[in-house]
Amino acid sequence: MTDRIWLKSYPTGVPADIDSGQYPSLVALMEEAFRTHAHKVAYSFMGKEITYAQTDSLSSAFAAYLQNLGLAKGDRVAIMMPNVPQYPVAVAAVLRAGYVVVNVNPLYTPRELEHQLRDSGAKAMVILENFATTLQACISSTPVKHVVVCAMGDQLGLLKGALVNYVVRNVKKMVPTWNLPGAVRFNDAVARGTRGTFKQPDIKPDDIALLQYTGGTTGVSKGAVLLHRNVIANVLQSEAWNAPVMERVPASEQPTSICALPLYHIFAFTVNMMLSMRTGGKTILIPNPRDLPAVLKELSKQRFHSFPAVNTLFNGLANHPDFNTVDWSHLKVSVGGGMAVQSAVAKLWLEKTGCPICEGYGLSETSPSASCNPVTSKEFTGTIGVPLPSTYMKLLDDDGQDVTEPGVPGEIAIRGPQVMAGYWQRPDETAKVMTEDGYFKSGDVGVVDENGFFRIVDRKKDMVLVSGFNVYPNEVEEVVATCPGVLECAVVGVPDDKTGEAVKLVVVRKTPELTEAKLRDFCRANLTGYKQPRVIEFREELPKTPVGKILRRELRDKK
Repeated sequence: MTDRIWLKSYPTGVPADIDSGQYPSLVALMEEAFRTHAHKVAYSFMGKEITYAQTDSLSSAFAAYLQNLGLAKGDRVAIMMPNVPQYPVAVAAVLRAGYVVVNVNPLYTPRELEHQLRDSGAKAMVILENFATTLQACISSTPVKHVVVCAMGDQLGLLKGALVNYVVRNVKKMVPTWNLPGAVRFNDAVARGTRGTFKQPDIKPDDIALLQYTGGTTGVSKGAVLLHRNVIANVLQSEAWNAPVMERVPASEQPTSICALPLYHIFAFTVNMMLSMRTGGKTILIPNPRDLPAVLKELSKQRFHSFPAVNTLFNGLANHPDFNTVDWSHLKVSVGGGMAVQSAVAKLWLEKTGCPICEGYGLSETSPSASCNPVTSKEFTGTIGVPLPSTYMKLLDDDGQDVTEPGVPGEIAIRGPQVMAGYWQRPDETAKVMTEDGYFKSGDVGVVDENGFFRIVDRKKDMVLVSGFNVYPNEVEEVVATCPGVLECAVVGVPDDKTGEAVKLVVVRKTPELTEAKLRDFCRANLTGYKQPRVIEFREELPKTPVGKILRRELRDKK
């Protein structure tokens, strides 16, 4: 699809291409922000505001500290924290010092953490004390030699910081006793760095910025190698895409985004942290998006314009009794990503906020954004939108040939400046996903219409084969989600003697009045025979990743 039929669907003013050569590195982008927006608020956390100038001085000192450990340019530094101010400071420091960020999920088990630290070869680690016991359990089997430990209240000032740390440690008991000999406290490391010297390294566009580990749903967790130019490109693509509505933010207001998705996830890393750096925006850090009352309490104090989230978060908030305590009237763009947005959720969100969810699509391997619905859309389309500026997408059949007939499904393949350099030290895995002409094969099956809008029918491996008929879980989930009384649902395939596989439906109820009989009647009325669930199970909750993506794999394994 080299003719880019989707360009006709672009909103007025969005360019076909972006100039990803504007910055030699993410460091240049961040340092421009530190200079230009010095006195503006960069991050707001638990009522404390941290300016761009403060982020600049803290990260510069921390970068000097890291350099004085004797690390070499290109060495990997792991960061394992939720959304606390030390996260963006650490990221800026690691990149400024010439090292590579390894983003780590703080909820990892020791086994998962050990794999990632060994695979990445990380020599240093910045970790929140709440998770220090996880590192303690595996550090002897990893290359990590230097550990910096942060506490929740480190950046909240002396009194408030001490109070928050006391509550976290002693009241909520969220910090198990740990022992990491030689570990240095974050504030001590910054103080040492202030007395040290920082040498500005020469960082080039093709240097590695971060190793972004994929969830491992297709086997062993692999590190997507994202270069400085990959992430820069995606920041500029996202900025250009959002511009038609973000330009409506009054000049007297600082563009403000809600960062409820974890920063270790590439979605938040790029579209919250780095995009805000580029635009001089303020980022509201939400440390625990699962605590919906706390999220809504924080939002009720803020005026905000951008809200990237996943379907489960939009759904949870929209159904929460405290939803109307928040002023949603300034919201300009709600971006849905990470998983399919369900039409029932999108409809409710639009009704309640007046701001439609623009579903986007991307992967760790694409930094992450590859496509998105126009932000000027007035309704939910149920598609993943059109490719972003400078991005090409096409469909491939099982033989790797281009699918040319409209409406015929194929594997979505993506080419653009945001596509990774490959998987870290896994040339064999890289070869499996990259085509000779530079496209990344996503593993997602999609169709495209005459206006260039792509729609995912499902991941290859999630497809259920019932008596030779393909059943795409997303389709069944979309239907069931509109059934009165359904809060959340997920579909997986289970073995069946007669049909090979059968559809299993797992449902979380809104109301106890929803019975299996009512659900079956609804499915019978809306789904053809082979798509109807053979097995229905009710649960209190669905297993999810920390980002809120439903883990179909776990449902499949617990039959």
